[in-house]
Amino acid sequence: MKTTLLFIACILLSLTVIRQQDKKNTAQQYKFSVSTTYLTFVNIGQEKTNTHHCEFHFGYNLTPKDKIGIKVATWKLFAPMGIPFVDAIKMEESTFFPGRLGEKGIGVTYQRLLWKGLFASVEILPLKKTYFDENKKKIDDGFKLYTSYHVGYHFPLFKNRMYIEPQIHCNYWPIDTKAPQSFQVEQNKWNNYMLFEPNLYIGVKF
Repeated sequence: MKTTLLFIACILLSLTVIRQQDKKNTAQQYKFSVSTTYLTFVNIGQEKTNTHHCEFHFGYNLTPKDKIGIKVATWKLFAPMGIPFVDAIKMEESTFFPGRLGEKGIGVTYQRLLWKGLFASVEILPLKKTYFDENKKKIDDGFKLYTSYHVGYHFPLFKNRMYIEPQIHCNYWPIDTKAPQSFQVEQNKWNNYMLFEPNLYIGVKF
């Protein structure tokens, strides 16, 4: 009987310690975050291939494993988005647009922590498209619904105040309104998706 009571007392004590530790850990968790992709910092080099990429994510932790957010992004494409990543590295001018395609929008994101730092996330971004000719004159507008699906790993830095998230994602745009003929010719050569694009997010928590 004494052994049973001692065992129960140990269990209750352990549960109390765990609960106190959980409260402590929860109190130390940051609820908000701001992050961007490394592409925001590489807008250098010749203008011909500079995408002027700027992207920010504003996140809120619903639970220790669930984060929702708002994504704000803008870029100017010099070639179709559907070119596979390996081919895009070559930057063959034969694939370039006869001008530029500017895209900008505000969307939503959701991230789920799967195991330790491993996570999966989805991003949905409606985009307004603006087409410019080679003289930077606007020639048309359009709309694209851009989605991306991510798998990556969360690495905390500086006592969890900052973090980096290397990841691989697949991109798919199920809605993409028709482009001006000169642009459409190039877009028709490629799919409306791109698989296994590497990326790196850099963020800060508060």
